[in-house]
Amino acid sequence: MLNLPVLVLNRVYVPIRVTTVRRALCLLFSGSAWALDDLGESYDFTHWRRVAIRPSDDHVALVDGRLRAPRVLNLVGYDRVPRIVIRLSRQNLMLRDQYQCQYCGRHPGPSDLNVDHVVPRSRGGRDTWENLVISCRSCNLRKGKRTPREAGMRLLQVPSAPRLSYTAMLLQGLTPPFVEWGPFLETG
Repeated sequence: MLNLPVLVLNRVYVPIRVTTVRRALCLLFSGSAWALDDLGESYDFTHWRRVAIRPSDDHVALVDGRLRAPRVLNLVGYDRVPRIVIRLSRQNLMLRDQYQCQYCGRHPGPSDLNVDHVVPRSRGGRDTWENLVISCRSCNLRKGKRTPREAGMRLLQVPSAPRLSYTAMLLQGLTPPFVEWGPFLETG
């Protein structure tokens, strides 16, 4: 039970991480965070001890009773949001471009797709999100060492670095286990 997930929000209610009940109780007891109930009411440790435990709630046994396990914590003095850097890789380019040739729009298999430099390396093109796109073999050969304009080709979309909210990063591969998380994850 002490290893159940707890959503941690910064001071302005932006999700910043998922922690355990064990760590959440330490933060709550030290005064570094307040627990939020399903209505969004904030409680310090003293008041959280008095919150009624419903049948659907998890709880921690104490010497003098039971303590409801928090599901959402709000940090009192932390207002930053961790910066997310998505690594530039072939796989991440494929995901950004949705396994689609950015010149003709076809969806061949991943093995028939190439990474193409919009401005060719021979002309000073660099390995950046803004200069790399996914292309099929035939479009890549047709373009060669020219720019799309010189080759008479158009990009389906202007390449850019992907954006990922910290909330999406938190939940990658994770289904929110508690309804109390919903309002905070929808806004992140």
